[in-house]
Amino acid sequence: MASGTIAFESHHDHNQCIEQAMDEARSLCKARNQRLTPIRELVLKLVWQSHKPLGAYEILPALAEAGFNSAPPTVYRALDFLQEQGLVHRIALLNAFIGCPHPGKSHHGCFLICRHCNTAVEADSRDAEALISQQASKLGFTTEQQSIEVLGCCPNCREHAEE
Repeated sequence: MASGTIAFESHHDHNQCIEQAMDEARSLCKARNQRLTPIRELVLKLVWQSHKPLGAYEILPALAEAGFNSAPPTVYRALDFLQEQGLVHRIALLNAFIGCPHPGKSHHGCFLICRHCNTAVEADSRDAEALISQQASKLGFTTEQQSIEVLGCCPNCREHAEE
């Protein structure tokens, strides 16, 4: 998924998006000599099934249906691996995970989360992070990590509200 705004587009080809994400994950893990086990692959695919952040407990039924151990630690271990590899991001506001559209690349992202449909999009946040670091520096504070999550209304929900 090249553009962060694509998830808000109504004509988005989500199957292509999932396949691209899975291909990138396989390539990235192979290049890093990491194992994308069947359960990790399934968890990643489930996370990418929509652009709505997915909680660990929402993943459990699909794992059980696929014949995997559906205990919470199994899901959390898979999500931890995927997060360590930069394949998913954790959205703290929702205690949920979303696929990273730029795996393997250093980038600055913030999350725009629709409070109506729960769709989330990763957007470039370099300028916002620089401003936060600048303000922190003025106060003598050194930033080490930033996570920006913005709750609002996506174009699709706003359009439906106006009808």
